[in-house]
Amino acid sequence: MIELTGVTKNYGRMVAVDRLSLTVPRGEIFGFIGPNGAGKTTTIQMIAGLIAPTAGTVKICGVDMGEDPCRAKKTIGFIPDRPYLYEKLTAIEFLKFTADLFGVDPVGFEEKAEAILGLFSLGNWADEIIESFSHGMKQRLIMAAALLHEPEVIVVDEPMVGLDPSAIKMVKELFKALAGKGKTVFMSTHSLHIAQDLCHRIGVIHRGRLLVLGTMAQLKEMARADHADLEELFMILTDSKALGDPRP
Repeated sequence: MIELTGVTKNYGRMVAVDRLSLTVPRGEIFGFIGPNGAGKTTTIQMIAGLIAPTAGTVKICGVDMGEDPCRAKKTIGFIPDRPYLYEKLTAIEFLKFTADLFGVDPVGFEEKAEAILGLFSLGNWADEIIESFSHGMKQRLIMAAALLHEPEVIVVDEPMVGLDPSAIKMVKELFKALAGKGKTVFMSTHSLHIAQDLCHRIGVIHRGRLLVLGTMAQLKEMARADHADLEELFMILTDSKALGDPRP
């Protein structure tokens, strides 16, 4: 569903992502973790088609993002870490705007919008102006909008920011249900306990390079730490001395 081949992103002399190759299949929840500045958000933005790679290819559901970006983007639901919304619209107006962008059939829109607002506990706020929403409510609305067109791939940057415990539980269950239906979830997060609970596989990126990739069991084997949790594994695996990384 997601295929990155030799993806590189340069900003002048700085290499933000360095020859990243990765495949995430249908029905997988994939966790993408790394220190600040490691290249996580840059990778997310290339997958979502917000920025173009300097080199390499990004394919979503077999569609090359560089060759046919509109078709590729229609298969994606993108949930950023900060909810960018048109705050003078109501929640239902924002969903209608999003539906029109993705070519959602207007027949049945109201029923679908009502259902997804209810799923995210926003049903009573459908006709309220977005600027009156709390940060958590805005985050839930952006998730609802991202899922409205029933995408095959859900790309998420820090999904739990601003959410209360009940909303976090709901989102975790939702991601599991989506994966169970064959959807692919690509999730970047600093919340390592959430990645450990949710993800089938985890990739660790550091200084723009994919260091390790595998299940929790495989990461423990690589780190030689059978009883470690993901936080401990992360510290071990990003230790440049342990990795033999010659760069300072």
